[in-house]
Amino acid sequence: MIFSRIVGSFHRHHKSLIATGGRKYLNGLGIKCNFSGVISEEESELKEFNDYLNNLKNHEKSGVPKGAGTDSDDGFDLGRMKRLMQSLGNPQSKYKVIHVAGTKGKGSTAAFVSNILRAEGYSVGCYTSPHIKTIRERITVGKLGNPVSAKAVNSLFQRIKVVLDQAVQLEHGHLSHFEVLTAVAFNLFAEENVHIAVIEAGLGGARDATNIISSSDLAASVITTISEEHLAALGGSLESIAVAKSGIIKHGCPVVLGGPYLPHIELILRNKASSMCSPVISASDFGNKSIIKGFSNVSGIPFQLSDIILDIVKDFQLSIELCDVKLRLLGLHQLQNAATATCAALCLRHQGWRISDESIRTGLESTQLLGRSQFLTSVEAESLGLPGATILLDGAHTKESAKALADMIQLTYPDAKLVFVVAMASDKDHQAFARELLAVKQVNAIFLTEVSIAGDQFRTASLSLLRDRWIQASNELGVTFSKYGVEEYNELLKKQSGQSADQTTLLFSSHQVLESMRIGGKILESNGTDRPGLIVVTGSLHAVSSVLCAI
Repeated sequence: MIFSRIVGSFHRHHKSLIATGGRKYLNGLGIKCNFSGVISEEESELKEFNDYLNNLKNHEKSGVPKGAGTDSDDGFDLGRMKRLMQSLGNPQSKYKVIHVAGTKGKGSTAAFVSNILRAEGYSVGCYTSPHIKTIRERITVGKLGNPVSAKAVNSLFQRIKVVLDQAVQLEHGHLSHFEVLTAVAFNLFAEENVHIAVIEAGLGGARDATNIISSSDLAASVITTISEEHLAALGGSLESIAVAKSGIIKHGCPVVLGGPYLPHIELILRNKASSMCSPVISASDFGNKSIIKGFSNVSGIPFQLSDIILDIVKDFQLSIELCDVKLRLLGLHQLQNAATATCAALCLRHQGWRISDESIRTGLESTQLLGRSQFLTSVEAESLGLPGATILLDGAHTKESAKALADMIQLTYPDAKLVFVVAMASDKDHQAFARELLAVKQVNAIFLTEVSIAGDQFRTASLSLLRDRWIQASNELGVTFSKYGVEEYNELLKKQSGQSADQTTLLFSSHQVLESMRIGGKILESNGTDRPGLIVVTGSLHAVSSVLCAI
């Protein structure tokens, strides 16, 4: 039977993967790992630093407290971060900063902006979160955009450890993992003498640890999107989220708005900018046009051919027309992020920074991110035991990002049969996420699985929770699921010769992401159809990480 062959194949490939360890993606970024999780010699140099961080409060592992990102008595204490940075000599004041906040798109936008500046020849520091395998991914430095070296991080840590110890004691142990890592990033950028730093806010904006940048050091604020994520931590409403994000706007400093937003949400952002005497550049203003003209591929990797035409009259008199831009980050949402980054580049140009149209194009076209609309190559698919399979990795984990993923799949592979492999954190809206993916009509099978979140199981959504939410979503949409296990499907194949695969959506529970992918590949093969098949791993960047570290 098909699944006895699959399970046997899985065990054989498991051993092969450990032995061969194809590590192209992560090695290319200076990140070395293998299937068994063994860390390279370079990463071992960071053991003391990682141990230090792991002894601090880590909200990525434990979850964010209610009201933490709001201007309230329950909010994060920004004074704690200011005291820490003062004890370190305020290194964040030694370079200009672009500060990026937003519910979705801020990581992609930060990457686009950083690569535009690097294309012009600037030395750039970029601080983002989370990471796929090594914490060094969060801090990139220089003209090439590589993760900071373990040697540089360890050297700095040894020099400032006494100051950090004193700060932890002064703050009665309340300094967090994110606060200390942010302080390290700001210091590294100063030591590397970067021309400019692109800083992604962690949570919200107003009370985020990154929001210690003074107006004199801020080149521009960027707010990408506003949607309902981290509701409890950010005040419980879309309006309170907008207020929190607007907290990065500084007096007299321009703000770039991505959007599009609901009218009353945009009004909140514009009113805050007006109160701070901050001129506004909007990527979504009337007269700006961003369109996808088509899709193609180079060496099997797809890109979207796009036009970005901006005409920003009010306050700035800026315009640009970029035609046939080849974006490797796919979907309308990524096109909007690219347009937002282009607005930020034009804003810097207005301030006197040398940024050519060609550098903007080059920066946009060179941007790619691990786990964001990432298609694996044929070699990488084969190393996973899936020769010939088309595999998409995308860390979508909200209703909005699930819709963006679904739309991107419909644009790039409109006729493909689909297998989704989904693992999520426990604090997400699983049912809304499921509704968006189930709206893609050609879903063949769904594998619900589990991964650790930030190295811990505390925030992992259980298989039973995910299954209940997906069944509820299917009932809402009138989607019919088959039996819920491999053995049950085995029996179904015996009775119906596999024909059910084309008639119903199969729902599985599995504790292994890679095993789910391989079974999904066999299901697509068993369809007996010439229609292409696509395996999509989504729901969490931690699920994506488990795949990338097996290559």
